Amino acid sequence: MVKVPSAVVAAGGLVGGYGVARWSRRRQLGGAVLALAGAAAARQWREQAGGKAAGALTAAYVAAFAGSHPLARKVGAWPAVFGVAGAVALASWAVADRRG
Repeated sequence: MVKVPSAVVAAGGLVGGYGVARWSRRRQLGGAVLALAGAAAARQWREQAGGKAAGALTAAYVAAFAGSHPLARKVGAWPAVFGVAGAVALASWAVADRRG
């Protein structure tokens, strides 16, 4: 079984969660995608980099989700989502994926 890097899982959760919410017009469904991907990424972070790193990356994931909302008012929704997803992916790679 091919292991998907945690950076891809986390970024995919942010982008996918927004996309599902937007296209389905059901915010709860997008939130479910966001939460499932976040939980999967957190599990990988804990396995690859330990509990403290997983906690910090999980906080970054949640902060990215929250921060995308005010950022979207300035740059637009999709650019904001892609920007925060890229930032979380970079942090995830630097802290957890690079080690593997």
